[in-house]
Amino acid sequence: MGAGYYTKKQRKYERKLKKVLLVGFLAGLISGLLLGALVYMIGNVWKEKRSRAEKSTEKGKEVSGQTSFHGNAKKVSLNTDTYPDKKDDWKLVLVNESHPLEEGGEPDLVEIVEDRYVDARILDEANGMLEDAAVAGMDLYICSAYRDYEKQWEIFNNSMADRLSQGYGPLNAYEETKKSVALPGTSEHATGLVMDITSAQYVELDEKQADTKEAKWLAANSWKYGFVLRYPPEKSDITGIIYEPWHYRYVGLEAAKEMTEKNLTLEEYVGL
Repeated sequence: MGAGYYTKKQRKYERKLKKVLLVGFLAGLISGLLLGALVYMIGNVWKEKRSRAEKSTEKGKEVSGQTSFHGNAKKVSLNTDTYPDKKDDWKLVLVNESHPLEEGGEPDLVEIVEDRYVDARILDEANGMLEDAAVAGMDLYICSAYRDYEKQWEIFNNSMADRLSQGYGPLNAYEETKKSVALPGTSEHATGLVMDITSAQYVELDEKQADTKEAKWLAANSWKYGFVLRYPPEKSDITGIIYEPWHYRYVGLEAAKEMTEKNLTLEEYVGL
């Protein structure tokens, strides 16, 4: 066959390659635009909610179930209407997708370890748990504690971007991300009542964390200090969050004991 045949075949191949590249570019562009629009839309919804809450406060209107954190922090709605008999108990604040914090604010924070902060009211119990764990030979690592609104957005967006890079569509990436990373305003980390605790020898945030001696010690002893494993494996349909063997939430000594004995999530406990 002559050179003309190969030139013709090469041109045909190049045209196909250009088509593939063009389709890939357009798909990436569309995905990027959809992601941007989705993030923009979600951000505006939360900004609008926060703005309404701020205006309501400025006008002197009382918001049902509102409790003020210490110091110069803004008032934060604790959404206690679901358990009116405990509505003044800050330890039992329920924060999830159905019960978002209505207004940005910051609790009275103290540093529990370097660059990790918690609500000052839980410091003694948290320190007691960490100290007793160390005496028992545990090597704990607090990988996260208090997180503000902006930090939560950063984590959510990064997690969503990872799923997009894995081939998820924008909407699927968003839905899957919500199962492991709470939207800003719906994260317990904003309360200062949460610590993500792993083994210092294994810091990955996956289910293998549960196999470490540190995770087993926490699962067996955290209730003695007022903490509970917030997202157990068999309760994802109730919490809306996947199993997180590192996420420990302060609820107080009485509630922690009862929740552990009866195998209750916070949703179930306050619903009682």
